[in-house]
Amino acid sequence: MSIVIYHNPACGTSRNTLAMIRQSGEEPEIIEYLKTPPSREKLKELIAAMGIPPRALLREKGTPHHDLGLDDPKWSDDELIEAMLAHPILINRPIVVTPKGVKLCRPSEEVLVILPNPDIGPFTKEDGEVIAPRG
Repeated sequence: MSIVIYHNPACGTSRNTLAMIRQSGEEPEIIEYLKTPPSREKLKELIAAMGIPPRALLREKGTPHHDLGLDDPKWSDDELIEAMLAHPILINRPIVVTPKGVKLCRPSEEVLVILPNPDIGPFTKEDGEVIAPRG
């Protein structure tokens, strides 16, 4: 199984996560989910694999989250998934799938938990923050 990243190239966290995957020696399949949104079935599968409720995957910043009133607890899980399918920008990112699991990688160094080779050495994020090797 290869590594897959649901990526937004305009997002610094997503770019840092992709760079960490590459620094680990892997070249992931990159799905730009704003151009190619996941199907309903795939989105539900990703949410289940992460072990989080759909609400935990909702992105607020830079999205119609507040305009749609999605912070109201009245929305069911299916309705929140429907909103993410209608407005893929609501899907938080990046989501990474590896043989070791599926994870919303915020902050980007969360990807190290599921990489087959997490020993990437020192890594400098775009903002200058240095991620020290684990171990």
